[in-house]
Amino acid sequence: MAEGARFIATNPDPSGPTKEGPVPATGAVAALISTATGVQPYYVGKPNPLMVRSALNALDAHSETSAVIGDRMDTDVKSGLEAGMFTVLVLTGSTAAGDVERFPYRPSMVAESVGELAGMLV
Repeated sequence: MAEGARFIATNPDPSGPTKEGPVPATGAVAALISTATGVQPYYVGKPNPLMVRSALNALDAHSETSAVIGDRMDTDVKSGLEAGMFTVLVLTGSTAAGDVERFPYRPSMVAESVGELAGMLV
């Protein structure tokens, strides 16, 4: 980065869920690089609304008839809300039901799992 390279990362997720418990994710690695270089990354993935808009365009879909489903309030739900979409937080990953209150925004819906949503599809 001292030579002018751009620092681009996919997402700021500090950890990701596994069966054995959370493990470091892209955000944790990016933080190491930021600390060493003093440069903050540009995140091209969630919660960047450009990613959501690009996906909608590629699918010829519209934000009013699409939804973002994810397990993180700080990236998945935030990206959907910033793109004007219906959002579903599933409680099978990084965000627990009790964590939702910490955020200044709310998902459109909270589900125990993606399986719970299957019965709602028409």
